[in-house]
Amino acid sequence: MKRRFVAHQVANQLFAAETAIDGALSAVATLTAMLPTARLDARISAVVGQGVIDRAAESLSALAEARRGLVEAHRELHDVQRQIGLGAIALGGMDKPEEELPRPGGRLRIAARGREAA
Repeated sequence: MKRRFVAHQVANQLFAAETAIDGALSAVATLTAMLPTARLDARISAVVGQGVIDRAAESLSALAEARRGLVEAHRELHDVQRQIGLGAIALGGMDKPEEELPRPGGRLRIAARGREAA
């Protein structure tokens, strides 16, 4: 029972970290996109502030790499979950990509094709 409790704590913190990274990534992307427009609106030469755009783009790239690392950690935690005997518990979180779901087969596939044709 203690493992299940600890797993829920880890999962909750993982989801919080994923949300924080996504928020930071979104904020830096918005800032980076805003900079050229701000330069144009302020009628500033393109040679001014290139370093700012470079640093913002580098920050965006670093956050994307951090997100990639967190996604990999999420996958590895899923393996650890199985290794410690908690493979069947649901730890919440968001929907997973459809590619991980089983593909329809048999009559379901036929029905799906029939709808697309209609």
